[in-house]
Amino acid sequence: MNKEITPKERQAWADKLGGMSEQYLYQCLTGRSDMNPIRARQIEVESGGVLTRQMLCQKTWRGIWPELATPPATPAQAATETVAGGV
Repeated sequence: MNKEITPKERQAWADKLGGMSEQYLYQCLTGRSDMNPIRARQIEVESGGVLTRQMLCQKTWRGIWPELATPPATPAQAATETVAGGV
């Protein structure tokens, strides 16, 4: 888990997200279960990024969202790679 979410915070998020138990959220946050990817994306948006797809789908997120595995290149890095690649 990237950030420790206290039981009280988990319960508050479960209540706010509706239809989700605190225990299920705990299971996802500790890697015991993976959340449905569509729901994980919705929760990431609804929580303002406090709960991320990586946190909610710990076993599968790299295969579902490979673009999240590597940080995006900065414009300077992209220019350097272009020049080094001979393009």
